[in-house]
Amino acid sequence: MYREIFKTVKKIIPKISNTELIALRSGTTSLDREIFNGKVNIDAIRPFKKENKFPQLQIDSLYKNYNEDFIFPSEKTDEIMSFLGKNKFWSYIIDEEYGGTNLSVNELSSVLTKITSFNPSLGVITMVPNSLGPGELLLHYGTIFQKNKYLPGLANGEYIPCFGLTGPNNGSDAAGPIDEGEVKLVDGKKVIEIEINKRYITLAPVANLIGLAFKLRDPDDLLERGKEGITVALIESDHQGLIKESYHNPLNIGFPNGTLKGKIQIGLEQVIGGEENCGHGWQMLMECLAAGRGICLPATALASSNVATYGILNYAKHRRQFNIPLIKMEGIQSKFVDIIFNTWLINCSIKLTNTILDMGEKPAVISAIMKQQTTDRGRDVLNNAMDIHAGSSICLGENNFLEKFYRSAPVGITVEGSNTLTRNLIIFGQGLNKSHPHIYPVLDSILSNDFSKFKSAFNDIVLHSVSMMLKSTVPCFSQDVEAKLRKQTINFAHLSNIVALKGGSIKKEQFLSADMADIFSNLYLSYSVLWEYKNYKTSHVLSDYCIERLLNDNQKIFNKIIDNYDLIGKLPILHLKGFISSPSYKEDRKLIDEVLDNKNIINVIKEDIYTKDNILGKMEILNELDQNSESYKDLYDDIIQVGEYPIN
Repeated sequence: MYREIFKTVKKIIPKISNTELIALRSGTTSLDREIFNGKVNIDAIRPFKKENKFPQLQIDSLYKNYNEDFIFPSEKTDEIMSFLGKNKFWSYIIDEEYGGTNLSVNELSSVLTKITSFNPSLGVITMVPNSLGPGELLLHYGTIFQKNKYLPGLANGEYIPCFGLTGPNNGSDAAGPIDEGEVKLVDGKKVIEIEINKRYITLAPVANLIGLAFKLRDPDDLLERGKEGITVALIESDHQGLIKESYHNPLNIGFPNGTLKGKIQIGLEQVIGGEENCGHGWQMLMECLAAGRGICLPATALASSNVATYGILNYAKHRRQFNIPLIKMEGIQSKFVDIIFNTWLINCSIKLTNTILDMGEKPAVISAIMKQQTTDRGRDVLNNAMDIHAGSSICLGENNFLEKFYRSAPVGITVEGSNTLTRNLIIFGQGLNKSHPHIYPVLDSILSNDFSKFKSAFNDIVLHSVSMMLKSTVPCFSQDVEAKLRKQTINFAHLSNIVALKGGSIKKEQFLSADMADIFSNLYLSYSVLWEYKNYKTSHVLSDYCIERLLNDNQKIFNKIIDNYDLIGKLPILHLKGFISSPSYKEDRKLIDEVLDNKNIINVIKEDIYTKDNILGKMEILNELDQNSESYKDLYDDIIQVGEYPIN
């Protein structure tokens, strides 16, 4: 019987490319595996004590000098780059032995949030060397010579790094038709000859240390066997044949982004890690992507969401229309409820994820969830905030605290794998294969043709499937949100086991895969909110509201998925269909009152954003003034003004 099952499973499992297999074997799992397992233990994750290794004075100085500056192209570009480098803004992930500051994940996220909160372009420029640059690759894979040569220079700003991966034919599909190099013997020395054509490379126009990813071919067998494939190398900006003659302009946001082109030769000693790392670049990249996806991009979404939420709340408390403050209008409250809901999810999920990363985990699937969810929800926050800010949000000027984030939002959604790709293919597809407690062992046994291992893994997955199916039939009568969350986790685990039977067709059924990704992501966000409340006790009302709303959103998706199965397919999951509660006006009003009355909420949102000497600070002062005083009226009139420019 097992032999026949073995043959059948071989036929239905998705075709796994070498790059996909490397991705599956890279990184670790955490709560993602527990969710697929149907049981989550968030109590095992304890918050870390917050560190403050990087001097606040440095951030204050950056704000004072360049908070509103257009960074590139600008006559100040060189000055700003010099300031950032000399003051170690690019040293956050570099070990102290090389002159770095080696911040914890929590502090790295906090610093990036602060910087982005006053200038998104500075946030990008600070983020890239601390995530997408060659620094982490050198730390993990560089030769001793490479580490000693480049890491101190990266830490003190001597080197400005960039990393060239994407090109015209490999964007979100980073392992697509990428530039190809070939090993040749030139004057008795093995070199790589390659013509590169890279685009979307952040910091390329100003970088003097350039990481390159390319596909290496070795037709003459000059290298050891198995050394062909994706390879990463390091060159400097004066490298012969390198062309940096053009730049991109991402929505006029003002950060350096551009192209890398030219026919060049690369010595094998310039491969990161040397010749022995030829062909291992994809694995190296997969191991080092967590910072960009899981830390830096969420931090930028946090900055924009917290600024928008804090600014709009204060604006709506004072801005009057129809003789009442905006915050008293239910039309405004409706949008603000969505703002606080999404902002709180971003805050809580970042706190939990950063803690998991500080524990030493490198959860690739959670990083994908965080990238997609925070940047998408951050854009939703901005859209609603722009609606409330109305005319003030569409006119440029010093009182418009939203437009710079509004223009920047699509960048976070697009880079590091577009959110469309991430949601439709990666979160659930990779999650099922990597995070499910039993599917990867089955898959691995098939790939290695290990029948004995298959029998054991197959028995495990059958037992798990039966257990989840039986547990999913037990109703949850409790009204406690934690009990309902745990029950829905079991339901998701059962539904995942049924969906997994589709095998390789899941890649094609992206409507289904995206819906499963949304349920999966919402469960992770729910546990983040629960974890935040258990550890920080900020607001029971806000915590319950967020979890209830996420569970209700998930139930809609459960029902949709079940309705799209045929009659036979519905049978094992029909009991998962459930009641969907309508939005409650009463709960929305209660949430507004909670945000206005519970100062802990707004203090959390305000914690890592700049309110010094800007429009946010002016609104803070307005909160302290007597509304009948002349000082209040003068400041109010100042705050509601929009930019005016002379007609030439």
